[in-house]
Amino acid sequence: MKKMLCLLLGLLSQANFAQEHYAGINTSQRGGIINAGVNPAELVNLNARYDIHVISISAKASNSELGFSDLVGGGDFADKLFTGNTAVDLRMDAQITGPGIAWNSQRWAFAFTTKGHAKLDLVDVDANLGDALTNSAIDSYLSGSSVIANSNNQRLAGTSWGEVAFSAATILFEDATHKLNLGASVKLLFPGSYANFGANEFSGTVHNEFGEVSLTNAQANLNIAYSGNLGDDFSQFGDYASSLFGKPNGVAADIGVNYRLKDAEEGHYKLNVGVAVKNIGSMKFKSNDNSDTNYVLSVQGTDTLGLNQFQGAQSLREIESLLLASGFLNKTVAERKSFKVTLPTVLTAYADLKIVPQFYVTAFAQLKMRKDEENTQIAGQNVFSLTPRFTTRTIEVYLPMSSSEFSGFATGLGFRAYGFFIGSGSVITALLSDAKQADAYIGYGFQFD
Repeated sequence: MKKMLCLLLGLLSQANFAQEHYAGINTSQRGGIINAGVNPAELVNLNARYDIHVISISAKASNSELGFSDLVGGGDFADKLFTGNTAVDLRMDAQITGPGIAWNSQRWAFAFTTKGHAKLDLVDVDANLGDALTNSAIDSYLSGSSVIANSNNQRLAGTSWGEVAFSAATILFEDATHKLNLGASVKLLFPGSYANFGANEFSGTVHNEFGEVSLTNAQANLNIAYSGNLGDDFSQFGDYASSLFGKPNGVAADIGVNYRLKDAEEGHYKLNVGVAVKNIGSMKFKSNDNSDTNYVLSVQGTDTLGLNQFQGAQSLREIESLLLASGFLNKTVAERKSFKVTLPTVLTAYADLKIVPQFYVTAFAQLKMRKDEENTQIAGQNVFSLTPRFTTRTIEVYLPMSSSEFSGFATGLGFRAYGFFIGSGSVITALLSDAKQADAYIGYGFQFD
């Protein structure tokens, strides 16, 4: 179990991670495939007839406990994560936007894009329970008991998948002053790997007798599910990266509208506003090697479940086997070889306002539309940001400032030169304060008529 959690936090130390992907550049005046990822209606705002996206990579993370000094200060992150008494939340994911093309055709625009996703989440994990499962070795000099009662569904989940999308947008109305657009994307999903450990309505008492940790008087509804590489090993990032694309088995959609108040200067605007609903859909993991089972964990009377045995576990399959061997686990729903996982549906809204020539300010909001506690739900996060930017046709500099659901305020910096861009939504606060989030992205594409 500790090795599984160390993967989540080890990744945090290897990259600068944030709130939404491509913070700042995703509402750039240049337009293109990155903008269409926020709202497909933006496709008809291309500044050239063709937009070729070569590749871009974005990695992001935010959490409720660890600060930037914890990430760069060395030591075992899992030992630090569960030191408090509050519930722990962590969201982290990486996105690779592969080769894609978008093109204008009079009042229409179209795009063909590819993406890969890898995501890991901790959802509402009780700090005392997490400490018992990960830190018994360093707590070997302690002795005591903790009573845990959490009515929520505590989750450790990982997912990887790919997508191929076809997008279309059209101009609904346009005159010398106004422009109104509608766009949609249809995505073919390629589920790769999945793992979920959910403990709903957990109650019990954790005893630590000088490093020997045990659980008594415990009750919980468990869900243990895994598919692909994550069933065998949760502790290697390569298991996510090597399984971004499985077989096609799912469909999702984005839909959005966009309005522009035009500027007298050709190619510019006074106001650009958009609203979109993204990731409407799900994908099915189906294989004879899959497992999705619901259990009841019950440790009653004088019975005791030793927790030290889970210290070296690095897969859900191994944890499940240990729990079954203990005799305290009983099935409530038979094992399923096929199960659906729901994408993190979000509502996005933004407004980009011209202040003076070449200086704009963008307000952005992302609101999740589903509950993270569901075992088959890929978790999301609420984000609000404000981004001042200086922009010309070839150069752009921007300063994203955001507040995310679990990690609070962050400020970053980004830069674009022609089709090359690089940035972060949190690098400034990461360097100047003990921010609880980090991110970075880089990419390149080009446009031509």
